[in-house]
Amino acid sequence: MLVYEFVSNGTLYDHVHVRSLSWDDRLHIATETAKSLAYLHSSVSIPIIHRDIKSVNILLDDTLTAKVADFGASRYIPMEQSGVTTMVQGTIGYLDPMYFYTSRLTDKSDVYSFGVILVELLTRKKPFSYMSSGGDSLVANFVTLLAEGSLLQILDPRVIEEGGIEVEEVAKLAVTCVKIKGEDRPTMRQVEMTLEGLQTSMDHVLDGQVAREFEKVDVAIIPPSTNSTERNNDDSTRQYSLEDEFMLSSRYPR
Repeated sequence: MLVYEFVSNGTLYDHVHVRSLSWDDRLHIATETAKSLAYLHSSVSIPIIHRDIKSVNILLDDTLTAKVADFGASRYIPMEQSGVTTMVQGTIGYLDPMYFYTSRLTDKSDVYSFGVILVELLTRKKPFSYMSSGGDSLVANFVTLLAEGSLLQILDPRVIEEGGIEVEEVAKLAVTCVKIKGEDRPTMRQVEMTLEGLQTSMDHVLDGQVAREFEKVDVAIIPPSTNSTERNNDDSTRQYSLEDEFMLSSRYPR
């Protein structure tokens, strides 16, 4: 008998298309998923290609920790080989076109599918059913709009509202992942490092915002003094805990 962890919070598909995720959560989930795939490709004794990466196969727990699931189509790749020729399996919309046409499965096939997930996170559109007015698939339309500088036409409004310059960087990364030729795509380790770098940059920005909020609080609650005695008396009568300052800062608009 096999016992699996119970993951109670549904799939990434549910959270993207039925509910709604913040931009921070989308980037966090993408980074965790990339890390999982990079581990499968390069950190296990025999590399594993998942072969069916899609939002339905990414499970989320109560803290939105991502769990890559459904390894029914996965394949081992011998260390001395870069790929294998095998019967095509996967999901239309996420399927690597080179694998589809040549039956050659490599780690870059997972990279393509992950790139589609990035597009899905950015647009909140379904890769398997979307068609543009010109008849293009989601990926083809996304690539075209980025090249034309018209990406705002397809981005999810919440991403536009909450995201910063990192949105464009993720979009560029997605387009690199879905390049037609597998050799032109990055490895999942490179994708992971890029996303972690973006997330670290975002964390630094948020830390700076919090610091500025505390500075605003100090200015608001400590009036200027005319001499050192006043300052000392004022300091002795105004003792605020970190929690008090945080509560005060939360009243200021972000």
